Amino acid sequence: RLESPTRTLTMEAPKGVQISADAGDFKATCRKELQLQSTEGEIFLNANIIRLGNLPQGSFSASSPSSMSPQQTVYELCVCSNGKLYLSPAGAGSTCQSSSNVCLWS
Repeated sequence: RLESPTRTLTMEAPKGVQISADAGDFKATCRKELQLQSTEGEIFLNANIIRLGNLPQGSFSASSPSSMSPQQTVYELCVCSNGKLYLSPAGAGSTCQSSSNVCLWS
């Protein structure tokens, strides 16, 4: 268990840091922001299921109202230029918009 109740906790190593939980779960929680950063490589999530909870739903204006069913069940994952993620109703083409209401919120 690593814990720092009053200050920042940093793990550094010249050849990397590895965390393994072979017989159970790995859980990271925080009060404000959890950052995963790679300055020269990639962040690789390898799992059968990756869930992103509580994503906001952006607005989308369809050119024809009949192009989407009233009970939308399939959504597209969109990324704003500031890195925010949001869902947009899936259509025949991309419904992600840089002017989405989610991207405009600060």
